Amino acid sequence: MPEPVPVTKSATLAADEALERRRQAGEQVISLASGEIGLPVLPALRARLAEAAGRNAYGPVAGSPALRAAAAGYWGRRGLPTDPGLVLCAPGSKPMLFALMLAIGGDVVVPVPSWVSYTAQARLAGGTPIEVRTRPGEGGVPDPALLRAAVTAARAAGRDPRCVIVTLPDNPTGTVAEPDTLALLAEAARELDLVIVSDEIYCDLVFEGADRALSPAVFAPERTVVTTGLTKNLAVGGWRMGVARLPDSPLGRALHQRLEAVASQTWSTTAAPVQEAAAFALDEPAEVVEYVAAARRLHATVVRAVADRFTAIGADLEPVRSTCYLYPSFEPLRAHLLSTHQVTGADQLAALFAERYGVGLLSGTAFGEPADTLRIRVATSRLYGEHDAERSAAMTAQAPLELPWIKASLDRVGDVLDDLVRSSDRRPAAAADV
Repeated sequence: MPEPVPVTKSATLAADEALERRRQAGEQVISLASGEIGLPVLPALRARLAEAAGRNAYGPVAGSPALRAAAAGYWGRRGLPTDPGLVLCAPGSKPMLFALMLAIGGDVVVPVPSWVSYTAQARLAGGTPIEVRTRPGEGGVPDPALLRAAVTAARAAGRDPRCVIVTLPDNPTGTVAEPDTLALLAEAARELDLVIVSDEIYCDLVFEGADRALSPAVFAPERTVVTTGLTKNLAVGGWRMGVARLPDSPLGRALHQRLEAVASQTWSTTAAPVQEAAAFALDEPAEVVEYVAAARRLHATVVRAVADRFTAIGADLEPVRSTCYLYPSFEPLRAHLLSTHQVTGADQLAALFAERYGVGLLSGTAFGEPADTLRIRVATSRLYGEHDAERSAAMTAQAPLELPWIKASLDRVGDVLDDLVRSSDRRPAAAADV
């Protein structure tokens, strides 16, 4: 009997659980690992969910007509005219992405660095991840020239790459690929006959404006699948809702049929009350638009403040244009980290932050980096408060960095980073009870 595909727990979820165990043990910790958006649920959205609690029928596999129409409108307002009949929903964008890999088949080109689950899902779907570096400052999209070379080599070696997955805006880097790069990606995908799967879960969290986060569907409409959900822009990760837009082309219609069949044999349907709330959200009434705008402002303010603390100690960091993520490189500090902390790679660096300082973050290896890299991924979305009253205040504050609980967290991050670059390896007094 063949061995099952090896798979490890999601690095993000594992880090969250480890920090929670330390918190439960009475330790003082700061969570900079999780992609959880620490904001309260919009009251109007909560009301829609509650009102629909009696909806207990399975419903259509692809989703309710109201939800699919709302999703089509959402994409249409972003310059992507969409046929509701080519929309399909899932209990989260994560299972949607996995189902797409199953429906497309073959091997999957993934960017390096990329979200922690792409390569694992490719293997679980029976394929092989083909890793391709991104351009500097343009995370989430494989360099088109390197993509051509990698796919050509893979096919020559007997592999079967059929799709390339991209993230716009990007997790883990918080950057956005430029339109010229997307145009070249589209050209390469046509030439190589690849489906583009564009994970756009963060598309509403671009700080400089949504017009700067174009979708590959603009450049390759006939072969680009777009996915999104409510997890990031509306902070309802626990509700589990994802939607996919299939291309209006023979390829897209065939893929939609296969994707719906996969869905029918796995999740069958997405929770009907969640679909009702999602349809309301995707219609984008004024209160939803205002909530997302407030969240985006808060993300920008806090993540940039944290970024300043990393660059102040000499870490390299591309300008953050979106999301709540930073991806600093400690390469300029390599000699110091080796001599003072015996750190030679990202796993050791992440362990140092956790064990010495009680700061949870993720190693760059979780995102496909080599073991000797000195990259870490920092998420700032859990710094907004411990309960909804604090989080609501953070969303409406004119100067959120001056709120006592946010200021305390930023000061702690600054103290940790300052201690990290000191020459002494003596345990700092400020962290003695961490």
